[in-house]
Amino acid sequence: MRALHVPAPGDSPVLGDLDIPQPGPGDVLVKVRAAGLNPLDNVLAAGHMAQMVPHAYPLVLGRDVAGTVEAIGKDVTHVAPGDQVLGCLPLRPPVQAGTIAEYVVLPGDGVTPLPEGLDFVTAAALPLAASAAFAAIEASLSQEGEVVLVNGATGGVGPFAVQLAVSRGAVVVATGTPADEERLLKLGAATVVDYTAGPVADQVRATYPDGVDVLINLVGQSPEQVPFAALRAGGRIASTTFGVVTDEALAAAGVTGTVVSANPVSETTAPLAALAAVNALTVEVAEVLPLHRAVEGLATLAAGLARGKLVVAIDA
Repeated sequence: MRALHVPAPGDSPVLGDLDIPQPGPGDVLVKVRAAGLNPLDNVLAAGHMAQMVPHAYPLVLGRDVAGTVEAIGKDVTHVAPGDQVLGCLPLRPPVQAGTIAEYVVLPGDGVTPLPEGLDFVTAAALPLAASAAFAAIEASLSQEGEVVLVNGATGGVGPFAVQLAVSRGAVVVATGTPADEERLLKLGAATVVDYTAGPVADQVRATYPDGVDVLINLVGQSPEQVPFAALRAGGRIASTTFGVVTDEALAAAGVTGTVVSANPVSETTAPLAALAAVNALTVEVAEVLPLHRAVEGLATLAAGLARGKLVVAIDA
């Protein structure tokens, strides 16, 4: 099968032929029709997480997938060969399998039937990003009417975070550029802050002098890169990026917070996919790439140029 993979540690991703994987007990073999790209793919390709989660090579990139069940392992009962499904590969050691390929094996708990009305491309853009946004919302919002700042609202996770916060009754302030304003307002944001025009915290405080209740942080790798000062005293932060929510930063800002991670198991992705199928959750697909251009998508993500999700389409 064709697969976008890293042949060995330190190598650049290449498109080449690998053996078709076979499902073990509890696994599902999926013939891939579409695979979502995520910033995590560049992290794995570079080996930056190899010390945290052991890698094995050749390492196939991609976590999100939509396609057709080709075969199932023993004890899998919720899907059958021929079913259309979506799913996500968890970061379980050793990290080696990936979805940017013609076939992929996923654990059964990472696969859910594709709801009627949801196409493969849209479905492949959903699992990891939407479940990360869901985790951030679950960890930070406590009641209706709270003001929530989504920092990094224009990438893959941000649009989901905006919509899910609004669906919980929050008033959302989203960061973006003037070119992003219309789409973010359409997703439900009450205000869009231009992060290129000056410090985000200062702009937020101009509208909300006491600060916002919640900060959902999706960008930045250090506390200095995150607008903690936009939070009111006693506010809360949920961050998908590491190195941000430190004890020192929380104490200095007088807030509480945590780092959150996506948990794209079927119990999480199924209800999100159901919302997308009835247009209650917009899935923004910025570009669909053929498999031979998947490396271009990685470069777009690395440069921070993606506005919405990038999806690789695999020929049927």
